[in-house]
Amino acid sequence: MKSKLAVFFGNIYKGLFTLQQYVFNWVRSNKIKTAITIVFLVVYYFCLPQILFQEPYSTVIESREGELLGARIARDGQWRFPAQDSIPYKFKKCIVYFEDQHFYSHPGFNPVAIVKAMRQNYNAGKVVRGGSTLTQQVIRLSRDGKKRSYFEKLIEMLLATRLEIRHSKDEILGLYAAHAPYGGNVVGLEMAAWRYFGVQSYQLSWAETATLAVLPNAPSLIYPGKNQQILLNKRNRLLKKLFEEKVIDKTTYELSVQENLPQKPYRLPQAAPHLLQNIAKTREGQRIKTTIKNQLQARVNQIAARYYQEYKQTEVHNLAILVVDVQTRNIIAYVGNSPADRAHQKDVDIIPAPRSTGSILKPLLFASMLDAGEILPNTLVADVPTQIAGYTPKNFDLTYDGAVPAQKALSRSLNIPAVLMLKDFGVYRFYEQLQHFKLHDINKQPNHYGLSLILGGAESNLWDLCRTYAGLSGTINHFNASQAKYHTNEFAELNWDSTKKADFSKEVFNKPELGAGSIWLTYNAMKEVNRPAGDEAWRFYDSSLEIAWKTGTSFGSRDAWAIGTSAKYVVGVWVGNASGEGRPSLTGVGSAAPILFDVFNTLPRSKWFATPYNDLEEAEICSLSGHLAGEHCPVAKQWIPLNGRKTTVCPYHKLVHLDPTGQYRVNSSCESIDNMIARSWFVLPPVMEWYYKGLHIDYMPLPPFRADCETTAGSAMDFIYPKENGKIYLTKDFNGNIQPVVFRAAHSSANARLFWYLGRKYLGETQTFHEMPVNAATGKYILTITDESGNEIRRRVEIVSE
Repeated sequence: MKSKLAVFFGNIYKGLFTLQQYVFNWVRSNKIKTAITIVFLVVYYFCLPQILFQEPYSTVIESREGELLGARIARDGQWRFPAQDSIPYKFKKCIVYFEDQHFYSHPGFNPVAIVKAMRQNYNAGKVVRGGSTLTQQVIRLSRDGKKRSYFEKLIEMLLATRLEIRHSKDEILGLYAAHAPYGGNVVGLEMAAWRYFGVQSYQLSWAETATLAVLPNAPSLIYPGKNQQILLNKRNRLLKKLFEEKVIDKTTYELSVQENLPQKPYRLPQAAPHLLQNIAKTREGQRIKTTIKNQLQARVNQIAARYYQEYKQTEVHNLAILVVDVQTRNIIAYVGNSPADRAHQKDVDIIPAPRSTGSILKPLLFASMLDAGEILPNTLVADVPTQIAGYTPKNFDLTYDGAVPAQKALSRSLNIPAVLMLKDFGVYRFYEQLQHFKLHDINKQPNHYGLSLILGGAESNLWDLCRTYAGLSGTINHFNASQAKYHTNEFAELNWDSTKKADFSKEVFNKPELGAGSIWLTYNAMKEVNRPAGDEAWRFYDSSLEIAWKTGTSFGSRDAWAIGTSAKYVVGVWVGNASGEGRPSLTGVGSAAPILFDVFNTLPRSKWFATPYNDLEEAEICSLSGHLAGEHCPVAKQWIPLNGRKTTVCPYHKLVHLDPTGQYRVNSSCESIDNMIARSWFVLPPVMEWYYKGLHIDYMPLPPFRADCETTAGSAMDFIYPKENGKIYLTKDFNGNIQPVVFRAAHSSANARLFWYLGRKYLGETQTFHEMPVNAATGKYILTITDESGNEIRRRVEIVSE
C-alpha cells in the first residue's frame, strides 16, 4: 500500500516539475508576450475601484428589533439607503427571473444574450432588447454618466468579470438592490419599499416585490396615473413566469395579480428624529441599529404629543423625554422635542441642551452629606428667614417651618434648608462632587455659582442628569448583586448603539463615589415626594408604582424638570419653551411630573431597591431631632450610613428642673433639691421655635422661672427680621404714603416683655407677639432689644428708599 502511494505522489511531483520547466522555457522564449500578459493581469486586477460606489448614503437608524425609526436624506439629495447584508428571498427570485435568469451561472456577461440582443436590435433598426446581465448593470450604475457606446459596453463586460471575482453572487445582488433607480430621488430597494408600500423590503408581498423588480427597467412608470397599465402588465408577466417556473403556487399567483399598484407615496417613519439628528453628526451615511425599543418609543411619542396639545394652550410649546435602562445604560426611548412647529423650534434637540437645574440637584447634596457623615436622614435643619452675604433664599410657597427633618426638606423641596445644608457642606466640596458625576455644563468656578448652585444657579442637561441618576441606581443594584462591591466607572456614558456595551470598568470594595447605603436612604426620601394630582393616595395601594423621583422649577418658571428612577429604569422629563420664555403655569410637579408617571406606567413594573445592609447600620436616633440619641432623648431605631456615627449627638434635648407643680422652672436658690422634678425637654433656638411651634401643637416651650428664683440664664431671644446688615426698602401704598417697617423677634418665654430701641430712640414694648412697626428716615441704624432680665441683642440695619 505504501509503495503505491509513493509512486502516486512521485508521479504528481514529476508532473509538476515538468509543468514548471515548460512554463519557464515558454517565458524565456516569449518575453514580450509574457510582459504583455503580466501588464494585462495587473491592469485587470486594479481596473475595478476598491470602493465601487462613491455616492453618499442616507443616515438610517433602526430600533433594536430591526424596525426603521427614521432616515435622513443623503447629501446629494437622494434617498439612498446603505446596502443590506442580505437580500429578501422574494426579491432575489423576482429580479433574477426578470432581468437575468442565468445570473448564477455566467461569469459576469452572457454571450448568448448579447448575440440575441444585437440580432433583434439590428432587425428592428433600434434598441428593443438589452443583453446586459445584473452584474453589468451594477457596473453601469457605478459608472453613472458614461456615454453609452460599444466601447463602453466592452469596458462594462471586462469590469463585470472582475466584479464576479471579487464578490459573491448574493453580494452583487445586494449592490444592485442598493443602487437601482426607482423614480425621482428614490434609489435602492429598501427606500423604494418604504416610499411606495410603507413597509420594509422583507415584508413585501409577491406582487409588491414583482413591482419593484420590474421598476428599475423603467422607473418613470411609477408615477400615479401615468402608464399604470404598462407597469401592471410588466408586473403580471413576471408573476406568471414565477408561477410557470413553480416559484409560487397557483393560489399565490391568482391573489397577486389582483393586488393594486401603489397610488401615492408613503412617508418614512420619523419615530426618533432628534436621535437621528444626533447620530448623523458622527455616523453620517451609515445604518445604525440603536438600543431604542420600537413599541416603547411609539408610546412615549404618543404621550409627548398628547401633553404638547394640552400645554400649548398655556403657551408652553416644548418638552423632552429620555428613558434609560439602568442595567445596560442603554437609551430605550428618546424624544428630543415635542411635535411643535418651526416657529416654536421643533427641530431643536432639548436633551443635550443646558438648562437651569432648579431643585433637581438637591438629592445629590442630600446623598453627599449622608455619605460624608454630616447629617442623618431625619436631622433637623433650620427653615427660617435667612440672609447669607446678601443672598436671601425663599421657599416656593413663601412659608417657614422653623425646623424640618432633612429628608422631609428634600421630599418637599424646601429651598432654605437646602441652602443651609449646602453652606454647611461647602460649595467647593459639592462642586467637586458634581464634577465626579460628569455634569459637564456645570463648568464655571464654584464661587460663580455660590449658594444658588442648589436652587438652579447652574445649568445642566437631561442627558447628564439621567446618566447620573442611572449611575446612582446602578450603584445600589450592583452592590447588592456582587456582595458589597462597586464598579469604578458606575457613572458610565449612556449608549444608543446596539453593537456597544457600557464600560463599567473593574470591581472594587471601596466606593469610588457615593455609598450604596446613602443612595438607598436618599431614594427612600425621594419616594415620599408628593405625587401629582390624582395620585396622592398611592401608598395605600399594593399595586402602586414605587419610584424615587424629584422635580425642579427654574427661576422665572422657564424650566420644569422631573426625574425618576426604579431599580430598572430612569425616566427624565423637561418641559418649557426652547426660546427660554417662562410661563406662570410652568412647574416641575404640575407640568413635568404627570408626563413622568405616564411614561413609568408604560414600563414593566419592578420591585423596590433591595436594602444594602452591608453599607448600613442600625442606630438609636432621637425621635424628635433626628440626631444620634443623647441621654435625655426619646429613642427610635433607624438605619443610617456607616459614616453616620460621625454626626453630632442631639443638641436640642436638655434636662430642666421644675417645681412640684411642673409649671415653673426652679433652681437651688428658690427650691429644695428634694422637691425638684427633673425632666427632659426639647428646646429649639428662639427663631426656629417661633415658626416650629405654630405647626406642631405638641411642641411645649420651656416654662418660665418661678418669680422667686434667681436666674442668670443667657439670652433666649433672636431677631426674625431684619437680618444682620440687611437693607430694608421703604415701600409706598396706592396713595403714595410711605409704609412703616415691621421688625420681628422671638423669645423662648411665651410671656416675656421686650423693649425696642432704634439708635437711641425708644420705640416701645411688646409682649407675646413681638412685632414692632417703625417709621424711620433712610440711613444706617443699630436696632436693640432687651428683655426684663436685662438680656440684650443688637442688629445693624440700613433703611433705604426704593
